[in-house]
Amino acid sequence: MSTPGRDERPFISGVVEGFYGRPWTMEQRTELFKREHKWGLNTYLYAPKDDYKHRMYWRELYSPEEAEQLVALISAAEKNRVEFIYAISPGLDITFSNPREVAALKRKLDQVKEFGCRSFSLLFDDIETEMCPADKQAFSSFAHAQVAITNEVYQHLRDAKTFLFCPTDYCTAFCNPNVPQSSYLQTVGEKLLPGIDILWTGPKVVSNKISVESIEEVTAVLKRAPVIWDNIHANDYDPQRLFLGPYKDRPTELIPKLRGVLTNPNCEFYLNFVAIHTLATWCRSSATGGGSDVEMGYSPQGALALALSDWLQEFMSADQPGGACRSARLRKALPDEEPMQTDVAESLYVPGPGDNPLYTAEPLTLDDLDLLSDLFYLPYEHGATARSMLEELDWLKTHREAAAAQTEEWRGRAGKFDGMCDAVVQMFNRLSNAPNRSVLYDLYNYICDIKSGVGLARAYVKTLGGQDQPSAQILTDDPEPWGFRGGLSGEFQRMLPGHGNRDLFKHPPMTAVYCIRPYCSDDKAEVQKIFKEMRRRDEQSPKLISDCLSLGDVAPSPQCALVVEDDIGVCGYALALTDAKQAAGTEQRPGGDTLLKDYPSLVVVQVLPRVTDPSPARRMVTQLLSSIRSSGSRGVFCELRQSDRRMLDFYSKLGSFKHVAVDKSLPQDAVVMATKFQ
Repeated sequence: MSTPGRDERPFISGVVEGFYGRPWTMEQRTELFKREHKWGLNTYLYAPKDDYKHRMYWRELYSPEEAEQLVALISAAEKNRVEFIYAISPGLDITFSNPREVAALKRKLDQVKEFGCRSFSLLFDDIETEMCPADKQAFSSFAHAQVAITNEVYQHLRDAKTFLFCPTDYCTAFCNPNVPQSSYLQTVGEKLLPGIDILWTGPKVVSNKISVESIEEVTAVLKRAPVIWDNIHANDYDPQRLFLGPYKDRPTELIPKLRGVLTNPNCEFYLNFVAIHTLATWCRSSATGGGSDVEMGYSPQGALALALSDWLQEFMSADQPGGACRSARLRKALPDEEPMQTDVAESLYVPGPGDNPLYTAEPLTLDDLDLLSDLFYLPYEHGATARSMLEELDWLKTHREAAAAQTEEWRGRAGKFDGMCDAVVQMFNRLSNAPNRSVLYDLYNYICDIKSGVGLARAYVKTLGGQDQPSAQILTDDPEPWGFRGGLSGEFQRMLPGHGNRDLFKHPPMTAVYCIRPYCSDDKAEVQKIFKEMRRRDEQSPKLISDCLSLGDVAPSPQCALVVEDDIGVCGYALALTDAKQAAGTEQRPGGDTLLKDYPSLVVVQVLPRVTDPSPARRMVTQLLSSIRSSGSRGVFCELRQSDRRMLDFYSKLGSFKHVAVDKSLPQDAVVMATKFQ
């Protein structure tokens, strides 16, 4: 399929500053133009969502001070042979049918044109699709309204070098019912003037892969090749994510099928070196070559290696006076000069034979940047080292029995994991001492976070291996703030169904969705069924006090009965009696009165083996204990069979239940665990 206009106009390649958050500074944008020119890219699209005169207050003209900055910026782009495209987003509140609104839009773009800008863009992304009453009377659809105003503005500007339009349905996922049958896209394709190019993000807002077939499909509807607005490296939707992997999963066969590609990368300017550098390599690639690691002449790993090699040089350059690391100053030799006799020279500390040596920072290496990229790779993919660390931790955690036995395989894999963790710590240390502080400060929060997470995992593995006492950071019910992640946002996410089912590490089973609800009379048969199934192996063992609750002989106390369901059905229960005398009386055990004096309430919990996640049972117990405590009870006990190792382990790990000795009051194979309320 031919690409309209490709013979007359160059392929658009470069960067769109289109993310949500703090816009880049004028100095950073000027530096971007220099990089683009050096790497062979030719376009910059100005569209920062939080520049209020670009979006929220689009009608307002720029002040003389702002105008001066934009003039300088447009001039800097031109000096570096980068096409500066000014974008405006009026879609939040524009009335398309009001001539005064259209006039305000033209007036704003005329002002920017006076600054020396010759290329423009109208953006209608991320807005409501419901038209106001006035627009509903004037236009047959939302698409017709957008096309009408875009065509009018385009014709008003007359000699625009490039004019881009961003539709509201800017990816396949937004098209109803699909791309070929989208009435919105059909209207845009048929009515939008042919000189206007259209932005498109691919199958999704953040597209994992963009295929030639998908581009041919949308090209047929739009009647022109799209310009890809690529969010593969964008991180404005999650402040904990950063993407330092290569531009990939876009075959270079796309190049002749597209009008251009613009990357909308990480919010942090200095952390976009890899994203922009590898895009430039992709754009320069020819559609020849092959091999398992090569995408039609473009190797993502090869492009990444080139980018990291160049980035290392930037890390090692001091970005400000005194930016070089302390160790470099200490190591600096002055063989041809006599040191000046100053107080500073005299105060230079030299350690004695028994003293600690001076700290010497090791220089950052290319291996460090390889590791950094692996740890912060791409939205749909971890780097090789990150995957390996997750695999090793999963294996070490799953094979706890091998840890207890200290098998050679477990020790070897634990050592391998510890070595990978140590590499992360050393990388952090060397990055922290890199001379270029501007890059470091953009990166610092991310590397602190990963260092902390790796440290917790490392401590956990050492605890499993018996090398350390259980760490207070990871094995307590009351950890320090750095021992858990997420804040309020994390709390919300963990409470929602399906949390974790989009994790990139697919080896552990996905977390099942469990529903905990109050017990009702219809659940009696299911609870009995679960109880009998779990007793099948020890049917000859004596009856416990709690069995009468599970069998339904005694009804649980109000607000003290819960069941848990998965997608198959009821898979567990938690029942309690605030006053256990009635149940205990049926057994007539000696010593029972002593137990009930200290622990007057009874709880029983059971879940089927298919419930591998302990959190549903833990949540049920927590809720029951709260209800029991509210009743005025002093304490709660439970009875367990010694053969039920799973529930014994469960209660032990709760932390609040302790073993209680009750003389002559229990069957031989029974155990009592209890907790007192403060």
